[in-house]
Amino acid sequence: MKKKVLVLMSGGIDSSLAAYILKKSNYEVIGCTMRLFLCKKNTLEKQCCSPEDINMARRTANELGIKHYVIDKRDVFDKYVIENFVSEYLNGRTPNPCMICNMKIKFDEMLKFAKGLGCDYIATGHYAIIGKCKSKYLLKKGIDETKDQSYFLYGLTQKNLPHILFPLGDYKKVEIRKMANKLGLKVADKKESQEICFIEDSNYHEFIKIRNKKDIKKGNFIDTSGKILGVHKGVPFYTVGQRHGLGISVGYPVYVTKINSRKNEIIIGKKEDLFDKKLIIKDLSWISVPSKLQFSAYVRIRYRHKESEAKIKLLGNNKVEVIFRKPQMSITSGQSAVFYKKDIVLGGGIIEKVTK
Repeated sequence: MKKKVLVLMSGGIDSSLAAYILKKSNYEVIGCTMRLFLCKKNTLEKQCCSPEDINMARRTANELGIKHYVIDKRDVFDKYVIENFVSEYLNGRTPNPCMICNMKIKFDEMLKFAKGLGCDYIATGHYAIIGKCKSKYLLKKGIDETKDQSYFLYGLTQKNLPHILFPLGDYKKVEIRKMANKLGLKVADKKESQEICFIEDSNYHEFIKIRNKKDIKKGNFIDTSGKILGVHKGVPFYTVGQRHGLGISVGYPVYVTKINSRKNEIIIGKKEDLFDKKLIIKDLSWISVPSKLQFSAYVRIRYRHKESEAKIKLLGNNKVEVIFRKPQMSITSGQSAVFYKKDIVLGGGIIEKVTK
């Protein structure tokens, strides 16, 4: 009897081809698109997935000859993703909403939904590979280094990995697009989205203003010595490493080096002030639990960051200390740090703070 798999179809090329590859591999495939967000701007409405995305997913499912469901997950998306996003920015941290969505929505809520339909697996269009060593499951980088998405998936566990499929992990993006064109799928012409899915026009400042019920207070720009250099618009509107849009001139290029939300201060400095070696990671999630209290690994501190060698020390309270071999630029609280051993994801967590 065929194994049954629920494919999360966003209306994009990757998830569409994931469904095709699985059907071709003799799975019984069911497509599902989540309705996650509804944003009103003047008289316009934008949903995530948008009505256009939902229609594209439905059309692709029809082209592939598979069932397709649309499921409303706006309540849980708002609870877990949106509220966290706004809260983190208000507290001077820069969140990564895709991480929360993967952990709480796609591979928790939707995995439960898939099991309710009698599915053996859930699948997405992520570029990553699931392997196995003896009795333990492994998460590995996808073979396309330019598209590898293992960084976003460190929150997967030994409990849910056996029920997840990533059919694109062994493909390069160029192969997937060629395949879509060869099949004549309408989705083959669709451009990739690089934006946060629920933010209109990439304007997260406006989004936070609308969602926040309190006034966002202005505060001081200060330099690394504590000297006041000007007035900032509010803590949520800045992130570590930011150079443009500061509205301040001191005669040389300056960057946001730290954010002190408690004092409502934005610390600015020169580029060399952005480099640090030591940080604390909280809210850890392990795919491969470390056997030692101290170990070495390669650590990635944001999606497009090349992982760098570091020593990791377990601290208790689900935290670790990371000490990089070489200083890293713009280590940002709220972002995720992910630990690698070669191409294997060991686990990861949220950057709590940089320490000296």
